[in-house]
Amino acid sequence: MLLRAESNYPASARQAAQHKPLATLGSPDKALRLQFYYDRAGAITYTFSAQSKVLLADSKLGLQQPGAPPAPTVSRRAVDAVWKPIWGKRAVVPEKYNELTFNLKTYKIIARAYNEGIAFRYDYPADKAVTELTTFAFAGNYTAWYYNGENHNLGPEKLADCDGKRMPVMTIKVDGGIYLALHEADLVSGEPLLLQSKKGENRFTIASQPTTAWKVVMYGKTAGDLVDSHLLELLNPAPASGQDFSWVKPGVALWDWRINGAHTEGFAYDMSLPSWKRMVDFAAANQLPYLVLDADWYGPEFGKESDPVKGGKVAQVHEIIAYGKSKGVGIWLYLNDVGGRNYALDQTLKRYHDWGAAGIKYGFMSGNPTEKNQRTRMITELCAQNRLLCDFHDGPTHPYGQLRTFPNALTREYCKAQLDGHQVVEPKTFVTSVFVNMVAGPLDMGNGFASLSQTGRVDNSSPVPSTLAGEAARTLIVFSGATIIPDIPENYQKHPELLAFIAAQKMPWLASKTVQGEIGEYIVMARQAQDKTWLLGAATNEQARELAIPLAFLGKGRYTATLIQDGAQADYRTQQESYTTDKKQVSATDIIRVKLAPGGGACLILKQATDI
Repeated sequence: MLLRAESNYPASARQAAQHKPLATLGSPDKALRLQFYYDRAGAITYTFSAQSKVLLADSKLGLQQPGAPPAPTVSRRAVDAVWKPIWGKRAVVPEKYNELTFNLKTYKIIARAYNEGIAFRYDYPADKAVTELTTFAFAGNYTAWYYNGENHNLGPEKLADCDGKRMPVMTIKVDGGIYLALHEADLVSGEPLLLQSKKGENRFTIASQPTTAWKVVMYGKTAGDLVDSHLLELLNPAPASGQDFSWVKPGVALWDWRINGAHTEGFAYDMSLPSWKRMVDFAAANQLPYLVLDADWYGPEFGKESDPVKGGKVAQVHEIIAYGKSKGVGIWLYLNDVGGRNYALDQTLKRYHDWGAAGIKYGFMSGNPTEKNQRTRMITELCAQNRLLCDFHDGPTHPYGQLRTFPNALTREYCKAQLDGHQVVEPKTFVTSVFVNMVAGPLDMGNGFASLSQTGRVDNSSPVPSTLAGEAARTLIVFSGATIIPDIPENYQKHPELLAFIAAQKMPWLASKTVQGEIGEYIVMARQAQDKTWLLGAATNEQARELAIPLAFLGKGRYTATLIQDGAQADYRTQQESYTTDKKQVSATDIIRVKLAPGGGACLILKQATDI
C-alpha cells in the first residue's frame, strides 16, 4: 500500500509516491516502514519512514546492470529470538526482525526491519565486479555529526551544507525528536564505508568500493537509543560452530604508558618490571583483572630489528606474566605493525599464548583502508585461535559489530583518546564522540586519570581538561570490553571513593541505559555490574549544568546511593580536583539531583540496601 502523502513531504517524497509500488517491509512493532518502488526507468527505489514521518525518500537501491532490471521474486521471513552475548551492553538482547529478499537473478537485495532501525545488503558472487547505486536521500535538512579520525568530530553540520566525503558513523538529529545513525555491519572484506554528498542536496552516495556489508540506518527517539543499541552486532553472524569464547573476560585494565615519569613516595615509575609489579599488586588488591604493557618492551617499536618474541625486556615480560598469574591479573602485550609484519605473526601470537599473555594491543597498522580491514580481521581470528584478547589503535578500521562473531575483539581506538598525540580530549569532544563514535562499538579512550596535572610524565605532561569526578564518570560512560585506566596506583589511592567507583565496574554488564543526554552537551549513563550493583556516570561539556536524574532503571526495593559530584567551586580550568561525597537511601521512584561543573561530572554507586 502506498504511503499517504503528508503536507510536509518534500518533492522527492511526493515523486516516490507516484512510482509503482513493489513491496513493503515493516518493523515488528510496526513503527518503522520500508516502502520499495520501481522508478520510471524500472530501477528499485525505497522510502523509509518512522511513526508515519518520511525520513528517507526516493532513494536508490541496487547494483547497476545492463538492460532493464528483471522482475524480482520476493521472499520473506520473520525472526523472533534472543542473543545472549559473551559480553556487551546487556546480558540478553532481543533479536527480532522482519526480512525481505529480492532475487534479481544476477544478485539479491536482502532488507531487514528491526524496531531499532533498518538494514540492507547485496548478495552477489565474490568474483563479480559491480557498481553500487545506493543513495540516502534525506527528507529534510537535518543536522549531522561524523567520525573524524583521532580528532574532534565534524559537525554539527546541516545536511545541505555537506560538500565532500564523510566517514561514518554519521549521527543525525531529525526535527521532532527522532535520531538516526548511518553505518555498516558485518564488513567481511573490502573497503570500509565512505559517504559523500554535494552541497544543497541532502543526499548521500557511497564513495567507497562496493561490499556485501549491511548498510544500516539506526533509529531512536533519543540520542541515547542509538548508543544503547546492539543492532550492528545483531547483523553479524554468531561465532563459527564449535568455537569457544568462554575464556573472554572483559574488565578494567591498568596501563603502563602514561605512568612513565611519575614520582611518588621515593619511587620513580617507568615501563619496567619494578613498576609493573607495583601495578599488578594494586590491580590484585582492587580486583582489576588486567595490566596493559605498551610500546618498546621488545625494543624500539618502529625498529625493523625489534624482535617481538626475543628483543628488549622479554625476560622481564616473562616474569611479569608469571607474577600476574600468581595474583590473578592478566597481562596484555603491545605489538606494532612493523614487528607484526617483519616477523611471522602467527608464530608471534602463538608464542604470546604459550607465555600466558591475556591479549595484544596492536598499533600503527599500515596499508590502505581495504588492506587494514582485511588485516584487522586476520589478526582478530589469529588472536581467537590463540585465546588472546585484542585492542586496535592508531586509526583502526571502524567497528562494525564484530564482537558478536569475535568476542575477543574487546575495544579499539576509534576516537580521540585522552592525551593521545600530544593533544587532549576537550569536554565537548567527549560528549560528542559518545553519541557518534561509540554508536559503532567499543572504544578505548584512555579516560580515568586520578591526577589531572600530569607533571613529569614522559609522553605528554599536559593537564587533563576534566575534573576528577568527570574523569571517573567517563570510565563508565565509555562502552568498552577493556576499560584501560592510565594513572599510577598512588593517585587512585588518594581518592578512595573514586577508586571504589572504578573497581565496582565488574563486567560483563547485565544492563545498560543512557538515561539522559544530548549530542555535544552532556550524557548520563547507567550500567548494572555482574554483582547487580548499579553504577551511573554523568559528564558535561564546557557548560555547568544541574540535572534531575530519574532512577526508574532500578529494580524493586531500596538502594544505598553513594553520590560523588563536583565541588561547588570545581571547574576543569581552575579547580579540577574538588568533589563531594554523599550517601542516601533511594528507590526507583526517586530523582537524584546533581550539579556538574564546567567540564565535569558525577558518579553514583547504587547497592541494594539488603546487600550492605
